[in-house]
Amino acid sequence: MVRGMRSDDAGVIVVGGGHAGAEAALAAARMGVETLLVTGNPETICTMPCNPSIGGPAKGQLVRELDALGGEMARAIDDTYLHIRFLNESRGPAVRALRAQADKQAYARRVSAAVHAQPHLTVLQGMVVDLVDAAGAVRGVVTEDGRRFHAPSVVIASGTFLGGKIFRGDHVEAAGRYGESPAIGLSAALARLGFTMGRLKTGTPPRVEIASVDFSRAKRQEPSAVPLAFSYRSTPAFPGPQLACWIVNTSERTHALVRENLHRSPLYGLDLIKGIGPRYCPSIEDKVIKFAHNPSHQIFLEPEGWESNSLYIGGFSTSLPADVQLAMLHTLPGLEDCEMLRP
Repeated sequence: MVRGMRSDDAGVIVVGGGHAGAEAALAAARMGVETLLVTGNPETICTMPCNPSIGGPAKGQLVRELDALGGEMARAIDDTYLHIRFLNESRGPAVRALRAQADKQAYARRVSAAVHAQPHLTVLQGMVVDLVDAAGAVRGVVTEDGRRFHAPSVVIASGTFLGGKIFRGDHVEAAGRYGESPAIGLSAALARLGFTMGRLKTGTPPRVEIASVDFSRAKRQEPSAVPLAFSYRSTPAFPGPQLACWIVNTSERTHALVRENLHRSPLYGLDLIKGIGPRYCPSIEDKVIKFAHNPSHQIFLEPEGWESNSLYIGGFSTSLPADVQLAMLHTLPGLEDCEMLRP
């Protein structure tokens, strides 16, 4: 439920309803502070637009730290995972990491329910376009329809929405993420206040129709035989049926298609993408060019939900045109006749 609120009675305003924004809003509200969470669409709080996983090396450590501080992410994934296992079990304990695949829709519903049920937390639909500043400090926000909300503390968790763009070959569109509008105006407000602005990039792979894949050509990756949990407050239990994931490898045919179409890449030939990646998550183009000595790369086939027909092609993120993406998919074992649901 989206509730109304006076414009002068928030102790904390959080801008953005993704993973960071939801955790920030819940943390403030659980401390008894009246909190206002402003998000472009309250129905998409904590959606998982890209990878359907939680945890893994480094990120798994952060999930447990959030849990130790009373956060929601660990408990949410414990309630919604469809595949969980420890990575690097054959190696020493220092590099082992728990990783879970979420039912993406169930995970978003789980976090959204926690947000909407939290006392002292109000959810407001709106796109923040400006900041209210006074005496050298930020004291509130302004939404695109002119509403002003004041608070002594403002947290900005805008994710990919600040002047966001999507690139696919020479096709460029303004978007915060697939199918959603970007935040226009907030970047200028931050720059006006003296913040240095830059541009980061990230990528996502195509999605494939599960029924169109021949899994007999792929290596099966089983989930844990026993229930595991991220949260120390959870009682380990499988939240639903546990599904397998699968591994295939690229080939010289895949790599040749990448090299032959670099002139159509917004990252290379077209030189449209100017940002840098915020973390180590190379595109298939980067893998082929920067690691040319490798004859193949592992690709992970991961289901996105118990009732979803969509398969996430992990390790295959790309900004090449849709026709090239489909041709590359058809070079992967078991995906020769696959149907691409979306690039």
